[in-house]
Amino acid sequence: MKTLTAALLMVLALASPSAAQDAPYISVRPFLMISEQEFRAVTTFEAIYGQASQTFWGGGVSLTQEDRFYFDLAASQFNKTGQRAFRTVGGQVFRLGIADTVTITPLELTAGYRFHHWSRVIPYVGGGIGLYRYKEAAAFSTPDENVDTHHAGAIFEGGVEVRLHRWIGAGVDAHFTHVPGILGTGGISQDVSENDLGGISVRAKIIVGR
Repeated sequence: MKTLTAALLMVLALASPSAAQDAPYISVRPFLMISEQEFRAVTTFEAIYGQASQTFWGGGVSLTQEDRFYFDLAASQFNKTGQRAFRTVGGQVFRLGIADTVTITPLELTAGYRFHHWSRVIPYVGGGIGLYRYKEAAAFSTPDENVDTHHAGAIFEGGVEVRLHRWIGAGVDAHFTHVPGILGTGGISQDVSENDLGGISVRAKIIVGR
């Protein structure tokens, strides 16, 4: 997350005052993004990967009305191989050396409001819903032992977009998700009562369009 925060500071420093332009009534703007999420299921992800913070890559499209109201549709994915782990009654976690691959694919729809207090720096706040697909497959597992499921979740976000050019913008936001119902049904997540796949992430975006 320190890297993404540094990227925001650089964007603010490089933004050109001449970038402010009158926006059209409706604007359709594709974007690319990278996010670093700190999972609420800390013990579960630390057991598999050694840390709870993981990276997602994705993109989407943003629809703005009068450059004030926005509607975003975004898709991203996390895919990484770690190790299966075992937790003792005393709370010690042992990694077993068995490859365990987790894939998380969020499809998220958010809407919100953009505040125009400055000419080229546009804060925004919003919320929405998402559908989160979770797949987990370990070496030597049978198909019945692997996991492939999905669940809806809630989203709250707030951030800032900086207009670098008439047709280019960059944004950084804090993105909070609450996704119950996927974790907590087996393994370490059940042992420690971690049932939320969500968390808080810092997302950086490059946006094309006015």
